Amino acid sequence: MRVSCLMRLLAAAAAFAAPPQQWPVFTDITKQAGIEFKHSYGDRHLDNIVEGTGAGACFFDYNGDGFMDIYFVTGTWTKGVSDNQGRDLRGKLSNRLYRNNGNNTFTDVTAQAGVDGGGVYGTGCSAADYDNDGDVDIYVLNYGPNILYRNNGDGTFTDVSKQSGLDDKRWSVSAAWFDYNHDGYLDVFVGNYLVYDDGKFRDFYPAQGYPGPLSYSGVPNALFRNNGDGTFTDVTKEVGIYKPDGRAMSVTVSDFRNVGLLDLFAANDAIENYYFENTGKGVFKEKALELGIAYGENGQGVSSMGPVVGDVNRDGLLDIFIPNLNYCILFVQSIVNGRRTFFDRTAVSGLSQALGQYAGWGAILYDHDNDGWLDLLTVHGNAHHEYVQEDTLMRNKGDGTFEDVSTRSGAYFAEKYVGRGATWADIDNDGDIDILIINLNDYPKLLRNDGGNKVNNWLVIDARLKFPTGTRDANGARVTVTTGSLKQIQDLVPARGYLSQGDPRLHFGLGKAEYADSVEIRWPDGAVERLEKVKANQILKLVREAKAVRVKQ
Repeated sequence: MRVSCLMRLLAAAAAFAAPPQQWPVFTDITKQAGIEFKHSYGDRHLDNIVEGTGAGACFFDYNGDGFMDIYFVTGTWTKGVSDNQGRDLRGKLSNRLYRNNGNNTFTDVTAQAGVDGGGVYGTGCSAADYDNDGDVDIYVLNYGPNILYRNNGDGTFTDVSKQSGLDDKRWSVSAAWFDYNHDGYLDVFVGNYLVYDDGKFRDFYPAQGYPGPLSYSGVPNALFRNNGDGTFTDVTKEVGIYKPDGRAMSVTVSDFRNVGLLDLFAANDAIENYYFENTGKGVFKEKALELGIAYGENGQGVSSMGPVVGDVNRDGLLDIFIPNLNYCILFVQSIVNGRRTFFDRTAVSGLSQALGQYAGWGAILYDHDNDGWLDLLTVHGNAHHEYVQEDTLMRNKGDGTFEDVSTRSGAYFAEKYVGRGATWADIDNDGDIDILIINLNDYPKLLRNDGGNKVNNWLVIDARLKFPTGTRDANGARVTVTTGSLKQIQDLVPARGYLSQGDPRLHFGLGKAEYADSVEIRWPDGAVERLEKVKANQILKLVREAKAVRVKQ
């Protein structure tokens, strides 16, 4: 028996013998929720890196009813990728949009919405209101041309990929929306993976299954500037983030320096990570090596997957956790002699002992029990074979360490799958965060949080910008919630983790406090608002008047 399984059995026995306590349990509600989507890699046998990369999913409110809907992407039978054995799958696989009915059930509305992906091989997705009209649009990242679906505001979408300029033909996997030039329109940072050669390279160890990422040429990521007229311009080179040999697995943005500027982070496969620091002058400078986040512990290269960002130790500085295929890394940010740096705290936090045995892909940093400290979910699965592994939930103890609480968090954590993407949302608006996990060539798992709102209180901030043309999420806003001595910070950046995007509303656990002493929001334009004595257990909607200025060409 594997050591991990034995440890889990012993932990389960100890939990059974211990006095009963209230504890959040995650319940698999996938079937009862009406979700029948099944991911496919478009073939009958897993035999190349395109198929093995898997997919993510996206939570967003496409119809503006206050409940988070789900967009799933899937692979399709694709010439040059798929074998002839899988030709019977042609035309039978498509992306899926599920509408949240507000009662823990979902309805497949793909056909009427018109967002099936057009038969292109899907990898990732993100959502944002790029045209400030008050409706959230979908961006699908593909092996093949990317797709931008404009939300028409009536339950349907229009494919505007070509006219927008976002139909990038490189293999894209992840995209983060933010306003880098402060013109009021959302730009998009796109992570691109590599150039697959249609299976020509065959010099590899057969037991490996198929060649790894270094067998192929890398490609640069891209930053597309929103021109404010429905079109985008590739400004990658002029802003200083052009790296021709990148192999991004996922990207995100955050205000790592607490200065009101969003920096870019790309987790790369088998090479160093990239960190582009925003100068505030329209250009970025790469500083990953300088800050200690280019490589893993002891300087080795790793296969980094989906990065998640949060203030793990509540010191007011954002940290980074990255799963990878051989280990995992927790980079904790610190100020040393007046200079910012990151330290690898994977071992001392207890994460390496619990997670080092797995192949990690998706991750979520979130407060599952509303005690005010960020916990960690990681999703696992073999990279080159359909070998299953269990997922893990690590509880933040608030002292710099984590404990494995998987065995007491629901029957799901005793099951095994070939995991890939993971994302989060409060699907029933009850104040605790629910989880969606994407499994390779299998059904997803929607896990409802039962009990995360029973013992501790919570607060959700729904921050919006109101333009003359419509109201959208305030991407890039910074929210700080203070409760006693506990100060929590979050940036409104829903593109986190592996190939996925989560709930754009910011969730804060308040512990036993019945109100937050203060809620402070720094809007994307730099204006700061502060509220005192904010009542707990509510979704607080904050709106700021805004304007957008079209970029002159």
